[in-house]
Amino acid sequence: MLELLKNLASWLTSPAQWSGPEGIATRILEHLEYSVLATLAAAVIALPIGLLIGHTGRGAFLAVNLSSFGRALPTVGLVTLVFLAGGLSVWPVYVSLVALAVPVIITNTYAGMAAVDPEVKDAAKGVGLRGRQVLWQVELPLALPLIMTGVRLATVQVVATATIAAYVSFGGLGRYVFDGLAQRDLVQVLGGAALVAVLAVVADLALGGLTRLLFRGRPAAAR
Repeated sequence: MLELLKNLASWLTSPAQWSGPEGIATRILEHLEYSVLATLAAAVIALPIGLLIGHTGRGAFLAVNLSSFGRALPTVGLVTLVFLAGGLSVWPVYVSLVALAVPVIITNTYAGMAAVDPEVKDAAKGVGLRGRQVLWQVELPLALPLIMTGVRLATVQVVATATIAAYVSFGGLGRYVFDGLAQRDLVQVLGGAALVAVLAVVADLALGGLTRLLFRGRPAAAR
């Protein structure tokens, strides 16, 4: 075990391992590209849906059950299915990652909107604000911390799952995991897994810090 840890430390700290088109630095950038693009696409799709459901109260059953659907989604199976249908391209990876992130963002967006005190909304209407004005000026600002939590959770899930890109012969840190398994190289497998874990933790801490910075001292609907 000690020898394995020494070899892993040597693998992670070797300058040669970090350089070149297949080096760790390149793989991290590829992994980030998949993760950032997929999370942004999921946010563009999910945020309007979550805001609409939370504001109108219609479709609440859908929002509540999407969380369970997202946890049960077989990501590798979805990649394989889209890959077989669409051919060799990176799109199966993005489709699967977006499908993973959308339920989380919708659910948290709805929860944030639903947690806004009805008396606050009634007071806003009482001073003459219309439906859209209540949404943008009252509900959304109060719901934003919980919405950001959803984006944060979705980002971490996407970063941790973006290793599937290597499953269909693309890059990212998953390349070390799948290549290591094929070559029976345990050090490479553990190295890839450790890098993914660190990247997910860094993303979580960064978004958590950003959320605290943006909403320091501001009231939140769900606090």
